[in-house]
Amino acid sequence: MVYFLLFLAILAEVIATTALKASDSFTKLGPSIVLIAGYGISFYLLTIVMRSMPTGVTYAIWSGLGIVLISLFGYFFTNEKLDFAACLGMSLIVIGVVVINVFSKTIAH
Repeated sequence: MVYFLLFLAILAEVIATTALKASDSFTKLGPSIVLIAGYGISFYLLTIVMRSMPTGVTYAIWSGLGIVLISLFGYFFTNEKLDFAACLGMSLIVIGVVVINVFSKTIAH
């Protein structure tokens, strides 16, 4: 259940970050509302996740996967290009998240 809530928090953060660009510095009402709601939902869900998962691990997974997902969204839907270094760096982030989840004893499996 905790991983499902963390996934929802990541998804809400990705939606909010996408809306952040679309809000045009809070000058467009619709995207501004979506970004405020998205970040609010994401942070609320993170507080629930952190009841059973250490803050550092929660944040590492949330921010790491958020970076990768928002970059992939930009690549596939808004024509933002990723060079080799960006892809390599994001691959290392994913590897880091996998290492935390598979080998770390700081979270319950």
